[in-house]
Amino acid sequence: MLQEHARIVQFIAMAEEVNGRKKLQKMIYIAKKMEFPFAEKYELHMYGPYSEELTLRVEELCEMGFLSESCTDKGSYVQYSYNVTEEGGQFLETADAPHEKLADCIRRLNDKSSRFLELVSTLLYFDYLPKDEQIAKVHIVKNKLNFTEDEMQAAFDFIAELRACSSVA
Repeated sequence: MLQEHARIVQFIAMAEEVNGRKKLQKMIYIAKKMEFPFAEKYELHMYGPYSEELTLRVEELCEMGFLSESCTDKGSYVQYSYNVTEEGGQFLETADAPHEKLADCIRRLNDKSSRFLELVSTLLYFDYLPKDEQIAKVHIVKNKLNFTEDEMQAAFDFIAELRACSSVA
């Protein structure tokens, strides 16, 4: 049961730090879509794919003392940052070894902005559709973000890059 919790701690440990709740949601979702073993169920939400299960696990991990959550007032919003605590590091000793390609995937994801990851994760949410229909869906569900053609192309290029370097099979 705690193996799913351990995977989240392991993910954040490999990232060294994740800045933003939204960013953490998108990073885990994209890693899951790249076939890394994350069990959280996702639904389309205001900021793209969202997992209530992941939110609850992160809250539990903070309460257990395995993760620390810090808040920074950014004026118009509060940004949350997640780090693994010393106790979390000890808890990781019980975790299965991560897939060898997961660290590279996490590094690539953590280098991107939340806005970009929101676009990538939303495109992946509709990845059962042809490319032009994916783009149309994103323009409908994310119309206020006004993603440009260049941003769309960059997102598709990034997805291809992740798939090429993350093939878990």
